[in-house]
Amino acid sequence: MLRRAVVTACFLTVISHVPPLSAQDKSVPEAIIYRDPGFSGPAAAQSRATPDLGLAWPVRSLRVNRGQWQLCSQPNFRGTCFTTGQSLSNIGNRLGAGSRLGSIRPISGDQGGGGPGGPGWGGGDLAPGAGRSLKGMAAQFYPDPTINRRRVLACVRGSATTACAAKAADEFCARSGWTASAREGMETVNRRVYLADVLCSRTGR
Repeated sequence: MLRRAVVTACFLTVISHVPPLSAQDKSVPEAIIYRDPGFSGPAAAQSRATPDLGLAWPVRSLRVNRGQWQLCSQPNFRGTCFTTGQSLSNIGNRLGAGSRLGSIRPISGDQGGGGPGGPGWGGGDLAPGAGRSLKGMAAQFYPDPTINRRRVLACVRGSATTACAAKAADEFCARSGWTASAREGMETVNRRVYLADVLCSRTGR
């Protein structure tokens, strides 16, 4: 009887030390959102798409442990959005001045951040290789920058100029968690001019 009790106790001890699923499966995306800058204050762990966060507090910082994440100012992934695979100690105005985080989700592949209103955003053709990128320690190369699997325009209004493309590329990189674009190009497809070969880095130009 004593031996059976010892075996049972050992079994329960092993079960109690089994790590959570996210710790076992390295493919599970994982992020933590915080109320205050610098990864402090109330926090909420995320591992799946949440179309309506319903938080009582604003989100000011984000720690990304695994995966690429899209954050949007409104529920159902609407409003101003940006995508990042990097931890951000201060989100700042990426969601718009005074905006709160309304929804968050992991995305497959390395896509550029989305969101209306910025230079070069929206209205692109669906790209067969959308989301392609090559990521290094201090930079990430996007041969065909995309937002939600659609190419990013080099310029929304007027003729596509190098200055306009540089501004659009800088915003694309900033919304993707980098400092700015170190270089960028333009590609014309069906009379529309898109960003191409954008190199996002921590130092920018």
